[in-house]
Amino acid sequence: MISNRIKQIKNSLLSLFLKSNCPLCTRPAETEICQYCYRQLQRCQLSNHSRLWQGELPVFIWGNYGNGVKRAIASLKYNNQPQLARPLGNWLAEAWLKGAAAKYTKKLIVVPIPLHPSKQKSRGFNQAELIAESFCQITGYQHQPLGLERIRETEAQFSLSAQARSQNLAEAFTIGKCFRKNPPTSPVLIVDDIYTTGATVRSATETLRQEGVQVYGVVAIASSHK
Repeated sequence: MISNRIKQIKNSLLSLFLKSNCPLCTRPAETEICQYCYRQLQRCQLSNHSRLWQGELPVFIWGNYGNGVKRAIASLKYNNQPQLARPLGNWLAEAWLKGAAAKYTKKLIVVPIPLHPSKQKSRGFNQAELIAESFCQITGYQHQPLGLERIRETEAQFSLSAQARSQNLAEAFTIGKCFRKNPPTSPVLIVDDIYTTGATVRSATETLRQEGVQVYGVVAIASSHK
């Protein structure tokens, strides 16, 4: 009895010390984020993820780009919090698997929007690649982070008009070395963190389709579309 009690106390103390702080609010957290921030983020989730799943390039969105999600993505990208990509990618995957867009007979190849090498070196990681990785852990799809390459460094999109965004991304991408070597036989699903005007994913899609690669659609964590 005494031995078991000592073990329980030891385990309780160990779990206490192993707890980390939530990167969004500094509260104690047993996973990547605390329960409070989890609830705040879940309130951003859309009731209809497939409202943009239409047209030549359908788009599947997890949530609204505002409040908690905006803060989480900013922390992920600019505050060196790559661990936030795991829950975001998992939630995107869980919503995807429940939707009609996932009812596809073939396996998809998941390709994240790449960063320019200089920006990735500065940041230390590509947030879209980390989101895609956790998305594939849930869906079982093949993750191909080298499907696309960004060959031209572009301005930050948020400061540009819709027309300027398209011009900014003209010829920004090229087909990745893995697809040059082994062209994919399955359709591609593009992953990005934020969908606004669609200029980035349209440019990436055009690059893939010019090389004969079929693009099934786009998935993103959040969109500012009303």
